[in-house]
Amino acid sequence: QVQLVESGGGWVQAGGSLRLSCVASGITSSLSHMAWYRQTPGKERGLVALITSAGSTNYAESVKGRFTISRDSARNTMALEMNSLKPEDTGVYYCNAVQLLRGYWGQGTQVTVSS
Repeated sequence: QVQLVESGGGWVQAGGSLRLSCVASGITSSLSHMAWYRQTPGKERGLVALITSAGSTNYAESVKGRFTISRDSARNTMALEMNSLKPEDTGVYYCNAVQLLRGYWGQGTQVTVSS
């Protein structure tokens, strides 16, 4: 079974940076889309950044210019570099990956940005 493990979350002051990583295991077929989602209490889980198997990226408007998503398809890993962090970036960040037609989720990693 596919397993996704996130790491890199933490507590940082506004303006700081963090780098999140996601490692996928149990892969039996090439992953297609990989993405980062954010869950904030009281709000729906929303897409933060997405990267396709071809390397094309898509970002939420709120993070454009500040976050960079990347992946290493050979190692089945993905990263999210977050710069100029704002308090509104606070939340639990989840790794998402699609293998064939099924999506998988990691357990999430907490990111807290203080003002």
